[in-house]
Parts: sequence; structure tokens; C-alpha cells
Amino acid sequence: MNLKSLIPIGRDRSVAASPFVSLQREIDRLFDDFTRGFPTFAGNGATALMPSMDVSETDKEIEITAELPGLEEKDVQINLSDNLLTIRGEKKAEKEQKDKNYRLVERSYGSFERTLELPEGISPDAIKANIAKGVLKVTIPKPAPAQAKKIEVKSAA
Repeated sequence: MNLKSLIPIGRDRSVAASPFVSLQREIDRLFDDFTRGFPTFAGNGATALMPSMDVSETDKEIEITAELPGLEEKDVQINLSDNLLTIRGEKKAEKEQKDKNYRLVERSYGSFERTLELPEGISPDAIKANIAKGVLKVTIPKPAPAQAKKIEVKSAA
């Protein structure tokens, strides 16, 4: 017996949604609603916390600002390789409260990595970075624009 023949067909001649498809959609919507407003998590197996970042540009420099609450300079690493600027960080926090009748220990761990492509010709030695009150500022001087050079053409006589 062909089980496909037992599934009802809707008006548009497509197979009607089963109650399980409807249930799956509702569960997906519930989880989407639940996680809305939480930080974005990404990564391949390991959880990576993605900080908010702003990139602004003037005629002379590029400035990257990242919100890294609770992190200090020892927690952040910045690398430049093949015009790719990578900002990495890890936060480890532990809070303990003791009272007569209870002991509460809260731990939070999170790491992140953000990579941005920079224009050609950036000098790694000219990049400056500082962190204060959980805000990282990276200032990257732009390279001088390439000057066109006129090449004289000579006859080969």
C-alpha cells in the first residue's frame, strides 16, 4: 500500500502540512522568541561571544571601537596578517557569595574572535590600540594614496 496516497492534498495540489510540521514551526518560533535579546553565539563547537563593534573612517585613519565589558589589556589580543586584522579576547569571571545558610558561586566564560579586512599598504607598526572601561579603540592610519608615475616612452632606433 502506498502511504503517500493517505496524506491529504491541499487546494494548491500540494501535500497539506501535517500536525508535526505545525508543531515543529511552533517550537522553532518559541526558541527564536526565547533567545531574542541575548548575545549572538557562533562558532564550530566552541561558543564564541561576538562583541558589538563600530568601524569609522576619516581621510587619515580607520577607527575600530569594540565593547568588551569586564576585559582588560591582558585579556585582548590583536594581530595583523595579510591585511586581516583579528581581535581576540577571553573573559573568565567568578563571583562567590557566602552567608550563614548558603554559598553561591557564579562563573561565566566567553571568548570571541572578530576579523576585519583592511586596505592594502597598512603599516602594522603604526596601529595603536587601547582599552579603557571595557571599550577597546584601535586606530589604524591609512596608507598614502598610490601616486601615478608617468613613464617615458623612448623609441628603439
